[in-house]
Amino acid sequence: MKKLLPTILLGLAVLSLTACKHPGKETETISSTVSSPENEDDIIKNVYVDNYGEKIEVSINNTKNTASIHLDGKTYDLKKSDALPEYTASNEEYQYSEIKGNITFLKKNVDMVLFHFKKDKKESGPAKMASY
Repeated sequence: MKKLLPTILLGLAVLSLTACKHPGKETETISSTVSSPENEDDIIKNVYVDNYGEKIEVSINNTKNTASIHLDGKTYDLKKSDALPEYTASNEEYQYSEIKGNITFLKKNVDMVLFHFKKDKKESGPAKMASY
């Protein structure tokens, strides 16, 4: 038994030394490249619903001067017209305009209005009457 004990202790010492020698931690290098978009577009998206329940989605890209209109499952891409008042965009067939709160989308060659929406004027607070 006396001869067996040093052999077991030596075996345990060798085993514990080999078990503790694990490969060193490799340093993890995380390189995160924060890429700022070079061409960050100024896009305004609005959804309008007229009195008949029709819905039109308008995406105006002020950077590229384009408008994208979604109506009845179709998409119309239009270019901004500087010659017309306020915000107006058109192509060969269609014209979109937003003038003083009136949203109009029409087919030009037949003068057919496909969508019309009039924004409600914001009501002011209760009227104040002068007291004398």
